[in-house]
Amino acid sequence: MNIFKEYGQATKLFIRAMVEKGDLPEGLPLERISAEPPRDPSHGDIAINAAMVLAKPAGMNPRDLAQKIVTELEKFEGVEKAEIAGPGFINLTLRNKSWQTQVKLVLAEGEGYGGSSLGVREKVNLEYVSTNPTGPLHVGHVRGAVFGDALANVLEKVGYEVTREYYVNDAGSQIDTLARSAYHRYGEACGKDMGELAEGMYPGDYLWPVGHALKEEFGEKYLEAEEDQWLAIFRDRATAAMMELIRGDLEVLGIKQEVFFSETKLHEGGGIDRAIEFLEKKGLIYEGVLEPPKGKLPDDWEARPQTLFKATEFGDDVDRALKKSDGSYTYFAADIAYHYDKLERGFKQQIDVLGADHGGYVKRLKAAVKAMSDGEAVLDVRLCQMVRLTKNGKPYKMSKRSGDFITMRDVVDEVGRDVVRFIMLTRKNDAPLDFDFDKVTEQSKDNPVFYVQYAHARVHSVLAKAKAAFCNEKFDDYSLQQADFELLDDDSELALIKAIGQWPRVVEQAALSHEPHRIAFYLYDLAAEFHSLWNKGNDNTSLRFIIEGEAELTKARIAMIVAFARIIGSGLKVLGVEPRQEMH
Repeated sequence: MNIFKEYGQATKLFIRAMVEKGDLPEGLPLERISAEPPRDPSHGDIAINAAMVLAKPAGMNPRDLAQKIVTELEKFEGVEKAEIAGPGFINLTLRNKSWQTQVKLVLAEGEGYGGSSLGVREKVNLEYVSTNPTGPLHVGHVRGAVFGDALANVLEKVGYEVTREYYVNDAGSQIDTLARSAYHRYGEACGKDMGELAEGMYPGDYLWPVGHALKEEFGEKYLEAEEDQWLAIFRDRATAAMMELIRGDLEVLGIKQEVFFSETKLHEGGGIDRAIEFLEKKGLIYEGVLEPPKGKLPDDWEARPQTLFKATEFGDDVDRALKKSDGSYTYFAADIAYHYDKLERGFKQQIDVLGADHGGYVKRLKAAVKAMSDGEAVLDVRLCQMVRLTKNGKPYKMSKRSGDFITMRDVVDEVGRDVVRFIMLTRKNDAPLDFDFDKVTEQSKDNPVFYVQYAHARVHSVLAKAKAAFCNEKFDDYSLQQADFELLDDDSELALIKAIGQWPRVVEQAALSHEPHRIAFYLYDLAAEFHSLWNKGNDNTSLRFIIEGEAELTKARIAMIVAFARIIGSGLKVLGVEPRQEMH
């Protein structure tokens, strides 16, 4: 149960009743009403903005409207006090029992607590990673991969039907370069002196197995052959090998995508022609000459007639070219076709997770989706900033078996999957992230993944001790639900319980905003409340979780921390991190 949503919905019901009575006009923007924790906990438990956002359209004084709402909210059994603050904010203080009941709900619902039907099984296409299949994933890809996977988990938890997709960029010059690089390794595997790799080729050791596999399959058949005889074959073999490598990299991160969509098949299947014809029928394609770009002109720029998409009609800065000077389609034309294919598959909710260097693509992609769907589909593009690796306060240089970059496997091998996944979500996706190898491996409060996992492990340690101390008592979930939760009345205990009660709201907010980092932030703050209570128990023995001779109080406190551990476990699962029962 989302206790904040419950009081927000109750407020909306009061407003609707006032509208029906004629006390308020119709058409009020009820969707703007929110019920959230106040910024200052001393102001109460829930802050409601209804009077502030409705007063002007209702033609009322905010405080007068707030008073009418407060009068109704005070009738709720769970409300201890309702107050008007400032120009018309409503602050609710709930009775302790309202919060204490949350412990029982968590134990009863288990991992289901915090989930909802918000998404009503709506289909969402979530595309992430989608790096060129020219080598293993490097550290720059990790952030987008983890972000996308965690976002998929969050959306599924609130009822969306998510398709996890990888767009395989297997068309274009970079794949030809991959094939030529593989041919170089093939020649070496056959014993031929191939000389130095040509400039621009892929130098990584990961192409050695590809070269040997090509030799095993073809022998020396293509050793002296012209490029046109082997290029297409080597391109297919090398791309397949790289995708197998990438899938393995994703598995190391605990990521498994359901759909791998090939750009080559989009070209070969006429997908681009179909999408462009669709836009032509809508009158959104024309022949024209673009204005020169602002600032310094590129060396290859020329004013010439081009096939253009009317992107400016849908929010873009300029209309976009769909064909190159040689008559072939631009990358943007392929992007249009790919998103058109998503629409044909029934995805009106689309999310693309891209690297920060794709910032210039956002407006044009959104314009294309808006144009093709008549505004019915929504595309959200999430950009992930770079990750800076440091150790001892300096940029960290690891092994470079890839040839020219640090691989994702290098980082995972160094610190483990759990650390990588959690740390990648400790900053908002559009902010740079520092990955400090010293911090992420130390056992301290400054290492968030350790801090959260340690809290979870501590609960299991306490539970084991409680079972030993009270061998005649049962501590299973059902028995704990029968505990007397009103015994949990210390301010520190209530602070932990209130933090637990925020979990359903945090999940929904993370899903609606497409910001899975909110889960990581919440788990750290929740763990902090637990560790604070633990430390107070060290100073004040009456606050310890196990009180000798006090079975009922002990059971209530064990119920509280087990509920806490359920939330930690559920949250870590969303992030793709293992909840630890013991730390080594």
